[in-house]
Amino acid sequence: MSTGARLTRRKISTTISPRTLEYLEGLISSDQAQNLAEALDVAIDRLMVHENCERLAQDTAAYFEKMTDAEAAAEQKLEAALSQTSEGIDFER
Repeated sequence: MSTGARLTRRKISTTISPRTLEYLEGLISSDQAQNLAEALDVAIDRLMVHENCERLAQDTAAYFEKMTDAEAAAEQKLEAALSQTSEGIDFER
């Protein structure tokens, strides 16, 4: 962690469950974090990504639920076209 990042950090004092401490220490042991503060940042970053994915899934479901029949037909046409053009593309690369 750079000195600049250290200057912007806020000190807090709290208690956590033994299970949470074990998880944070596991992040340190597996070299995913250098210390408890960084492990807590890693864990919270992961939680935020998870929450954002859930929000996106909910918003997407709401979008499709509110579609008119004409909009759904246009969406299906677009889906078919994209499916055909993306055949053979390795998205994992």
